[in-house]
Amino acid sequence: MENMLQFILDNKDMIIIVILSIFLGMEVISHVPAVLHTPLMSGANAIHGVVIIGAIIVMGHATGTTAKIIGFLAVVLGTLNVVGGFVVTDRMLEMFKKKKKKD
Repeated sequence: MENMLQFILDNKDMIIIVILSIFLGMEVISHVPAVLHTPLMSGANAIHGVVIIGAIIVMGHATGTTAKIIGFLAVVLGTLNVVGGFVVTDRMLEMFKKKKKKD
């Protein structure tokens, strides 16, 4: 418990930045119009793909078992996020395609 409190005290500036970033992100995302959602989702998926590559590289340099397990979980969950994002983006783009007329 002391180690956790010491960690929080040592990194309180970073923790405050993360908390403020969460609130700022929620505020920005809540004001995005539906028309812009699909392009922004595609861009976020591309960025997240680069993050996954970085996580794989970092995981390759990990020395402890715990670090490797956490890195593996991060890569798996990040990959699920990217795949799910592409599926949602594809479904949204299907809505904008013109339907074929029946003869």
